[in-house]
Amino acid sequence: MTQKKKNVKCPSCQQKGDWFSGKYGAFCSDRCKMVDLGKWLGEEHSFTEPLRPEHFEGYADLPPGSYLDFPESDSYK
Repeated sequence: MTQKKKNVKCPSCQQKGDWFSGKYGAFCSDRCKMVDLGKWLGEEHSFTEPLRPEHFEGYADLPPGSYLDFPESDSYK
């Protein structure tokens, strides 16, 4: 069975494509990824409320491991 590619909008330029299959995650290019980072660092983007422990409850069952720091490696498969 062929898996259907999911088109999503790049958060920076709004161009549609299957960005998660590429090396830039949700972004279409390295440039768009860096533009978004610049907006976070320049405080154009911000969290509207402080993070609380209940925000992380859905992640409590994830297995520990250093592979989470290197998603491009295949060591967790």
